[in-house]
Amino acid sequence: MILEMKVPSPGESIKEVEIATWLVKDGDYVEKDQAIAEVDSDKATLELPAEASGIITLKAEEGDAVAVGAVVCLIDTEGAPSAPKGGTTTEAVEKVTEIKKEEIKAAPVVATNSYATGTPSPAAKKILDEKNIQPSTIVGTGKDGRITKEDAVNSVPSMGTPTGGSRGVERTKLSMLRRKVAERLVAAKNDTAMLTTFNEVNMTPINTLRNEYKEAFKAKHDGVGLGYMSFFTKAVTRALALFPDVNSMMDGDYKIGYDFCDISIAVSGPKGLMVPVVRDAHNLTFRGIEAEIKRLAIKARDGQITVDDMTGGTFTITNGGVFGSMLSTPIINPPQSGILGMHNIIERPIAVNGKVEIHPMMYVALSYDHRIIDGRESVGFLVAVKEALENPLELLCDNNPKKAFEL
Repeated sequence: MILEMKVPSPGESIKEVEIATWLVKDGDYVEKDQAIAEVDSDKATLELPAEASGIITLKAEEGDAVAVGAVVCLIDTEGAPSAPKGGTTTEAVEKVTEIKKEEIKAAPVVATNSYATGTPSPAAKKILDEKNIQPSTIVGTGKDGRITKEDAVNSVPSMGTPTGGSRGVERTKLSMLRRKVAERLVAAKNDTAMLTTFNEVNMTPINTLRNEYKEAFKAKHDGVGLGYMSFFTKAVTRALALFPDVNSMMDGDYKIGYDFCDISIAVSGPKGLMVPVVRDAHNLTFRGIEAEIKRLAIKARDGQITVDDMTGGTFTITNGGVFGSMLSTPIINPPQSGILGMHNIIERPIAVNGKVEIHPMMYVALSYDHRIIDGRESVGFLVAVKEALENPLELLCDNNPKKAFEL
């Protein structure tokens, strides 16, 4: 029986996907539920599992864009594994011998020097002779290693250009996910009145709390660490309650407001930037936030993130500081109206009560859509975030850190 495997729908709004990587080869025997391919949609990279066991025939190439519901491969469910699984020793040896012979027949022939290898074409030879360049210094890209006119032209150095080093150029097609991210970023710049406001945060109070409780927190909560993200998420949800316009979106001539906070957290995955959502973050404890961020980060790292995981956020937090960024203007994650950018922590001298002291400082940035958020709300929001981070004991822990950290 021949089974047609069709592209499943990764999400309601997704009409096509791209074959990112085939994990099997044409003619391989696959087991049911074995991952046979990675497919990119405009929102996530997903694994495609085999629907039955059998011999697979591929019907699409890597990089092909295929419509949802289209046939991408066939599985012959009556096919058997090619490797010997039993029988006598003699039968097994004969089978292996047959396989080896087939491998030898199918092995690619390694080209040796032919009459064309390293030989310039007439046009190439003329260029090389004029520039006094030896053909032996050039790797030909033509058939059988023949040096083409383009090879000769590319080998001629311009005035002042150093020679001898590698100057390779690689052209790689962007994944569907990367292309969609690029499209959304350009749209965010073109379709919103984006503005960024900045402030700085003294991280000493948070560092003091973390240093005192992080070991007990990790031991109590099965290895979940007490990181900065839970403090920032708590500070953001508090500020969003104070300035609800920042937690709203534009929909044509209407403003959509939310009485809940679904916080999108930007994380780096093997396929690029992912923005999974921490649902109802305003109701979560420190442990709840850290555990959920850890769960989503692992899914993103392992390529298991789903469309549902990244849909529906109302505000975004991105942390460029983990890569060493000192200051940036983050781009809004549409259709949201605001994004908070965290940056690296650097000890700097600041004035404290009329004296110069050294403290760990972080610049923070809020990019927002000025069509729906005014300066008062944007600046007030960022100041509220700063106040909560610089007074976490009172404003985030209600003066009871053991209870807040569930110790």
